[in-house]
Amino acid sequence: MFRILEKKVLNPNVTLMVFDAPFIARKAKAGQFIIFRVDEEGERVPLTIADADPDKGTITLIFQIVGRSTQKLNALNAGDSIADLVGPLGVATEIPEGAKNICVIGGGVGCAIAYPQAKTLHKAGYQVDVIAGFRNKDIVILENEFRAACDELVLCTDDGSYGIKGFVTNALDERIQNGHKYDCVIAIGPIPMMKFVCEVTKKYSIKTIVSLNPIMVDGTGMCGGCRVTVGGKTRYACVEGPDFDGHEVDFDELMHRNGTYKEREAECRMMQLADKA
Repeated sequence: MFRILEKKVLNPNVTLMVFDAPFIARKAKAGQFIIFRVDEEGERVPLTIADADPDKGTITLIFQIVGRSTQKLNALNAGDSIADLVGPLGVATEIPEGAKNICVIGGGVGCAIAYPQAKTLHKAGYQVDVIAGFRNKDIVILENEFRAACDELVLCTDDGSYGIKGFVTNALDERIQNGHKYDCVIAIGPIPMMKFVCEVTKKYSIKTIVSLNPIMVDGTGMCGGCRVTVGGKTRYACVEGPDFDGHEVDFDELMHRNGTYKEREAECRMMQLADKA
């Protein structure tokens, strides 16, 4: 059992939880993830590690409440426990040799994954700019944390209610045209966002790393559920990723496969609401 030490609501659909997980905390690196089960009958769900404190023996997870499992997790509070936390899994983010100036881009809840990237790189001495995008001001998360983990933060909202009006791709393109020279871009967020970031960076021949979120079951490379096409070859995100060269990812295939269980997910959400009633 893994005990919840802290719970914090970041916005109506996004929750932060801190877990007592000393063995995971000692080995976790930016870009890696865990798989959790709320109870012994629960499904296995992957979540990127948002932060880890080896001294305290804790890991931080930030999740969006989208399906039955995340609804069940969100119903718990500090002092409660979940059945399983397995990790760290996946390959830690690797920055190209010789890179000095990095732009980390996060979209929506993807900012929870972008944050440890920015924090780790900034601490290591890289020049780090962060572009974070949200639909509106009400769902902005981790603003203060990002400001402490980068050299410059650019906040964007689709409706202009906070920061710069527009998409992260617009902000990135504008910064590049204005003379910001990036050796590498790390993009994490909705699949369409990552796809269009890669289209921008490809014009300028900027190495781009994306963190993929395919359907995943066992997290050890055995089930094949997390397969993605990268550079025309099948790769397994759980053991070869989740980071890949964004210019080689087949994003259209990834979007199609990720939509496989949308109807079933909607049914499960309705079941959860019926249980509460």
